[in-house]
Order: sequence, then structure tokens, then C-alpha cells
Amino acid sequence: MPRSPFSPSIPLRPEATDAEATDAEATDAEATDAEERFEPLAIEAEFPPPVANIHPDQGKGWFRRLWPVVSAHRGLLTIGILAGAVALATAVAVPAVAREAIDAAGDGRRGALLASGLVLFGLALARMVFGGTFRYSLFKLAFRIDSELRALLHRHLTKLSFSFYDHTSSGDVISRANSDIRSIQILLAFAPMGILAILTFFLALALMLTIHVPLTFVALSTLPLVGVLGIRFRSIVLPLSWITQSRLAEVAAIVDENVGGSRVVKSFAAERAQIRKLARASRRVQWAAMRSVDVRARYNPLLAALPRVAMGLVLLYGGWLAIRGDVSIGTLFAFNAYVIMLQVPFHMFGFLLMQTQRGAAAAARVYQVLDTRAEIVDPPDAVVLDRVDGALEFDDVSFGYPDAAGEADREILSGFSPRIEPGEVLALVGPTGCGKSTVARLAARFYDVDDGCIRLDGVDIRTLSLACLRRHVGIVFDEAFLFSVSLRDNIAYGRPTARLEEIVEAAQAAQIHEFIDDLAEGYDSAVGERGYTLSGGQRQRVAIARALLADPGVLILDDATSAIDSEVEEAIFAGLRAGGRRSMLVISHRLSTISQADRVVFTEGGRVVAVGTHAELLAREPRYAQVLAESQATAGSR
Repeated sequence: MPRSPFSPSIPLRPEATDAEATDAEATDAEATDAEERFEPLAIEAEFPPPVANIHPDQGKGWFRRLWPVVSAHRGLLTIGILAGAVALATAVAVPAVAREAIDAAGDGRRGALLASGLVLFGLALARMVFGGTFRYSLFKLAFRIDSELRALLHRHLTKLSFSFYDHTSSGDVISRANSDIRSIQILLAFAPMGILAILTFFLALALMLTIHVPLTFVALSTLPLVGVLGIRFRSIVLPLSWITQSRLAEVAAIVDENVGGSRVVKSFAAERAQIRKLARASRRVQWAAMRSVDVRARYNPLLAALPRVAMGLVLLYGGWLAIRGDVSIGTLFAFNAYVIMLQVPFHMFGFLLMQTQRGAAAAARVYQVLDTRAEIVDPPDAVVLDRVDGALEFDDVSFGYPDAAGEADREILSGFSPRIEPGEVLALVGPTGCGKSTVARLAARFYDVDDGCIRLDGVDIRTLSLACLRRHVGIVFDEAFLFSVSLRDNIAYGRPTARLEEIVEAAQAAQIHEFIDDLAEGYDSAVGERGYTLSGGQRQRVAIARALLADPGVLILDDATSAIDSEVEEAIFAGLRAGGRRSMLVISHRLSTISQADRVVFTEGGRVVAVGTHAELLAREPRYAQVLAESQATAGSR
């Protein structure tokens, strides 16, 4: 196919396997190789890809599955562990040194008192430095893992097939990518402190046993009851955490729909109905949240009070021992300090237990997405076509959209077998619901056919690299989606490296240049959310310019000129034809659009009924004339 003025000037890269790393022990080099896949344009990544993936074994616990991501940051993890160990040692050493200082003061040993004071000063300084390093390292690690998980989730979402999005709300996806990952990050930030507190508990316990065994058992007298309450608390909080996260996702979905569909909501004056819907969802979240609050209100005070009861018993029994002279005042002070250390895990126990359950529920929701396998993937030996002539053939294609279980719900196409010749403009016409838009989605392999095959230049598209196929088969949909960036960036979306002259040339061919040029900021003018600051016809023309700049060998226009008047449409088709020997599939009911086609394929019930020129079909196919008449009547009544 001759290269048009809009052809990319950057060379294509060779194909590599588009397989996601499933081995948790994969090396960094292997992860990098997995990212070196074919792209239409050789654009260098601005940021490095995630260095590791979660473990693929779904039978492992949530943290064991996360471990490959955590261990990828061994440096921070090692520094944090070492700093925490030193901080722990200094914390446990303080009561022992203070015991010596108090006893030295009581005995009048000034030298020992001064030495103990200097040691305490050094311990305090070490505690400050290493404790700060421990917190900094672990928080930094938690935020890095947060970033890695977001990158992993986003990368995986871009690979998932359209069937996933057909049955998953955007609000639910947003909730998993934001609040769920945030819950994991909070747990990873504070869990190491809990682990350090538990280690402090056991070390303090060991030292207490060396001081006075009966007094130690008094200090531990309430521990069994704390364990029982903790297990009961965990069994209630875990399901509540899952329910809360799910209902937050429901609220996010409603908010997302109201923001994205604000014009529809306002046009039907349905604000009150949507507010009631959001209020119901919010009350469901409130119930789950208040149930969690109720559980915490009943269990946390008990978990916090029981260690204080033990402390009172220690002071009572220890004071009696001191009066009898069985222990010194310094020993009683040290023992009391260790009892306080025993309480630290119990103070954190409620919060960490709740956050652990919330983090586990959040991780399960994130893994649920990451474990979803993409149905449309590159084959291991994917073929890359540098250029195409534009021959697109549907060979006895049958297809039905999959339901939530992955089974075909109903058949949309059956025995569908048209062919587009290189450089030909083929119109696809048929009654509503006959599968015309489905043809466009199958041609770009958004879905795979159930039977038959689709060939591009004689090559089964299932053997092609996805990026290669979508480089050569471009689609402009009837509902043109624009990003909230400048018009220049929207047009250059498929070719970010395109020069302004090329962007202007594409805009001129799409008959949108004059409008853009009249704007105060020209091509740097920003469009609003989804491009709603532009009219429907302007959005469609920007989308056509975007497709032109990408320069596909086969261009599919799915009712993409429905909001454009016939004179402008004619000029656009002239520009499309002038851009090179490009094949086009035009899906439309408009006579002005169909008249641009070399041939027309009339479909009904997912089958090809008749093929010919527009005039031939009008003469011999009454159903074709009826569909066009109904379409014109509908358009005229608007």
C-alpha cells in the first residue's frame, strides 16, 4: 500500500511474545523482555515497568502472593529490618540500665550512677536515629509497593479483553485501584511496627523471667482472655471488611455514572432519583461501617483494658515484695517498664487486627482482577505485518457476545462472509441489531469469532500481533471519545511523536482545521470532559483526524459521520480517498454516506442477504430500500 502523507516516520519494531510473567521468581531481565512487545511506534517508556508480579499460585495466602513484589525492594527491606532490630535492642536495654542507675543512687555509688546516665543518653540517641530510620524505610517501602501494585493493576487492566469490561462497572475497577490498594499500603506501613512490638513483647518477657518468675506470671494472667477476644474479633471483622469494600465500590460506580452521564441525568430531570440511589448505596456503606464501629467499640476497650488490669496486679504484688525486701526499687521499676512494653502490642492489637482483615479483603479484591486472564492475547509466534494492501475477508463468521460466565449469550452473526478488496470502500447496511457494529469489533479483534475466521491480506488475524492488527485496522466509532487534553494531543493520540504539520494535514483532511485555527489557543485548546465542549460533528471530525494520522491500511467508520452534514462529509471522504490506497468499511444508513461506497453489503439477522452497488440493491432488494426509507424517515423526524 502506498504510504500516505500521514504515515509514521518511525520504524516498526520486531514482534516479541505478549505473555505476562507468571513465574514469581522471574528475573528483572525476563520482566523487561516481557515488556518489549511490538508497538506501532517505537516510543520509549518514561518510567520503568513494575519490577515483579504477584505470585500466580492462588492457593497461597495474600501476603505470600505479594512477597515477590516486596522482596524486589530488598535494599529498603534490609535497612528497615536492621534498623528495627537495633531500635528494639535499645528499647529493651533502657529499663535494665535504669534499674542499675536507681539501685546505684540508692546505694550512693556516684560513679555507677554517672556511667548509667551516659549509657541512657547514648541509648536514647540510638533509639532516635535507628527508630527514625526504621519508620522511614518501611513507610518508603510501603509507598513503593503501593505504586508497584497500581502499575501492575493498570498494566493488567489494559490487557484484559472487552468481555471483562462488559460485566464490570468502572466504579468497581476504580475502587480496587484506589481504596483497596490504599488499604494494603496502610497495612504494610504499620504492620512492621506491630511485628516490632511483638518482638519487644517476647524479649521483655524473657528478661522479666530472669528477674522474677512469679511476678512475670502475674503480668501474663490476662493474656489468655486477650487471645480469645482477638480470635472472636477477627472472625467478625473479616467479612465486614469485605462487605465494606464492596459497597464502597458500589458508591464509586454510582458517582462515576452520574459524572459521566450528567447530561443524560439533567436532560431527564432525574437528579432526585440519582440522589436517592446514591443515598441508598451510602446507607448500605453506613450500615457496614457502623457495624464495624460497633464491633470495635465492644472489643477494643476490652483488649486495651486487660493489660492495664495486669499492670495493677503487678504493682500490687511487686509492691508487697519490695516492702518485704525481696526485690529492690530499681528492680520493681525495671519490671514495671517491661510490663509497659508488654502492653504495647495490645494497644496496637485492635487496630492492626482490623487493618489486617481490611488489607486481606482488599488484597483479595485486587488479586481477583490480576488473576483474571485476558481472552484476547497475542499467540506465542505472533506475525507482524509491516505493510498491508487492505484486503479484509470474513470467512463464514459466527459470533455471539459472551455472558458473565464466558458463554455466548445469543448469536449475532451467522455465516457472515463479505470481503473488502484493497482500496475499496464497502458500505455495510442493515436493520438495527443485525450486528453491523459487531463486525467492526471483530475486525479489530476486540472479541474472537466463535466459528470461521477473519483474514487481513490472507492472514488469519488471530495469528497477528494485537498491536500490529490495530495499527493496520483503525476504527472511528459513532460516539467519538476525546480525552481531557488539547486538540493537538487528541489528534496525535495514535502518533504522539507526530509533527504539528502532520497533525494540521490530518485535521484539514477531516475538515476540522478551520474550526481549530479560529480558537484562541488553536491546536493547544483543551477540550472538556469527553470532549463535551465540542459539538457532536466536531468530535467526530477530530476522531476521524486522529484515525487519519495513524494511517491504518483498513479504516472502519462505524456511523462516524452521523452528526456531520452531507457537504462536509463529502469533503471528508475526498480527503480519506486522497490519503492513499486505503480500504474502508463504512457502516451507515445515510444515503450521503452509502453513495460514497463502491459496493454495498446488505445484512439481516447476522447474515449477508445481498451484495451490489447502491443502485443495484435498490432495484432488486425491497428490504434494503425499506431499511433506508425507515432510516431517512427517522432522520427527518429529528
